[in-house]
Amino acid sequence: MFDLSSIGIAWGSLLMLVMMIGLLLTGMQLAFVTGFVAIFFTLCWFGPDALPLIASRTYSFASGYVFLAVPMFVLMAALLDRSGIAKDLFDAMKSVGRKVRGGVAVQTLLVAVLLASMSGVIGGETVLLGILALPQMLRLGYDRKLAIGTTCAGGALGTMLPPSIVLIIYGMTASVSIGDLFKASFLPAFILAGCYIAYVLIRCKLNPALAPIPSDSGEEEEPQVSYFKALFFPLLSVAVVLGSIYTGVASVTEASALGVVGIMISAVIRGEMNFKMLKESAIATMRTCGMIMWIGIGASALVGIYNLMGGIDFVEEVILGLSGGSALLTLLIMMAILLVLGMFLDWVGVALLTMPIFVPIVISLGYDPIWFGVVFCLNMQVSFLSPPFGPAAFYLKSVAPKDISLGEIFQSLLPFIGLQIFVLSLVIMFPELAMWWK
Repeated sequence: MFDLSSIGIAWGSLLMLVMMIGLLLTGMQLAFVTGFVAIFFTLCWFGPDALPLIASRTYSFASGYVFLAVPMFVLMAALLDRSGIAKDLFDAMKSVGRKVRGGVAVQTLLVAVLLASMSGVIGGETVLLGILALPQMLRLGYDRKLAIGTTCAGGALGTMLPPSIVLIIYGMTASVSIGDLFKASFLPAFILAGCYIAYVLIRCKLNPALAPIPSDSGEEEEPQVSYFKALFFPLLSVAVVLGSIYTGVASVTEASALGVVGIMISAVIRGEMNFKMLKESAIATMRTCGMIMWIGIGASALVGIYNLMGGIDFVEEVILGLSGGSALLTLLIMMAILLVLGMFLDWVGVALLTMPIFVPIVISLGYDPIWFGVVFCLNMQVSFLSPPFGPAAFYLKSVAPKDISLGEIFQSLLPFIGLQIFVLSLVIMFPELAMWWK
């Protein structure tokens, strides 16, 4: 067995990076790449006697009590996908879309905020809005890029708005209160959504051709829907989940279970609950959570071994050396690393690989790890829309009309990426936007 410890941590870090990039280029899944590299370095750096360390790391990750909230919130999203709640919610807000130029796009963003507050998962939201909102905007004569960008960016808001799965994973990794993270992200998330809405309204005001009002295009008024039926259950679900967390009545894990029960009761009352719906929702939940679990197991093992090698101290020295000791420059370097990694890796992998290294640096610089969690979430917002692998774009492409290419989707998202970076800059410059509740 090779003894790699003799090459030193600098060359060891480079070898680890090269191995990961090489294995990812072969098409191997990130979870298995990190797991394989972790085992390789354990054997070649410490020897076979250190292998139980990997088992210990993976067990501590998988057995975390708060992790139970993840499958609960994913199940909420899966049930929403298969119920008529989202469709009724969209239909109920058509009065907004018919009165204002660009109103259907604004309506789409408002529905996105409500859906994000109910589930915290971006995939289902983006697909739902792609099915409900995008065809309607295209039919009404909306500018294609405006319609595509609004739908895709709105669908990704689930990463920022509580109960965001991204915040839960960050909280687990950084060992901070998830309830506090939810409070901290609330205002920045609404600022981001507000920027989207302002952008749509201003562009449509400056160029009315981008968004005809339905009455201008000869569209007939559709029958009124039941506002009580459409709005009561979603608003009740949001109130139960977030209200119980913010008031301290329930923990995040308990609130997630309350949310699932609430959605299921809503589906029963609406007459939509059946065995097929439950089965499909359970399968979708297991697939998503299985992916998160495998990535988490591999990443936690790799970070644990890298820490024992002295890698975290090495990375801290390198980053602080590059920044010359400047706290702001150190933070900007970390932001750049997160933005680049987010273009190529799944957000779960980015969080679990970088946060054990970055959070101690952030704390040593005097920053609040709760605030940094919001900053990290805003970074992931950018990664969800950024080429070449922005997942929100691929989710939308799966349900968009065939004449809409992936390249057109990414072009449509550029203004919204600019708005995300703007809000990210605001939160960095004015930390009180995230720490308003303290």
